[in-house]
Amino acid sequence: MLVCDFRTTCLNWMNVDDVVMGGVSDSAMRVNPDGTAVFAGNLSLENSGGFASVRTVLERRNYSGFDGFRIRAKGDGKRYSFRARNDDRFDGIVYKSDFDTAPGEWREIELPFAGFTPTFRGRTLDDVPPLDSANIAQIGLLISNRQAGVFRLEVEWIEAY
Repeated sequence: MLVCDFRTTCLNWMNVDDVVMGGVSDSAMRVNPDGTAVFAGNLSLENSGGFASVRTVLERRNYSGFDGFRIRAKGDGKRYSFRARNDDRFDGIVYKSDFDTAPGEWREIELPFAGFTPTFRGRTLDDVPPLDSANIAQIGLLISNRQAGVFRLEVEWIEAY
């Protein structure tokens, strides 16, 4: 089932970069006229920084009948994190599933709900329940892990499978 097609859904993305803690990274998600979206920017390690992210609020929140998300993306060879939240809060617990990209190669990447790891500000949490697929309020993308420099991830669609 389609979650984001970037023509009619998932049009409003907000960036949350390390500037919230004094860093200087920058990013944006731009929706292209061809119906794809590009998460791009510059990841900087200056001022103890090191992450760039974007997120959007979902119209549909209940994915309990599905096993996970699948994205069709073309990357730059860097590792990214797909993120999901069970609430509308700006900060708090986020569930992540990391994936690798190959430079200039379109891939369909499956991200099973069971594989999402709960984190808070980059630290893995052990004492919280797993991702609740019946209430996914927000999804997003993040790049971190000291991968300094320009980055670019193009996404054609996001679906639940």
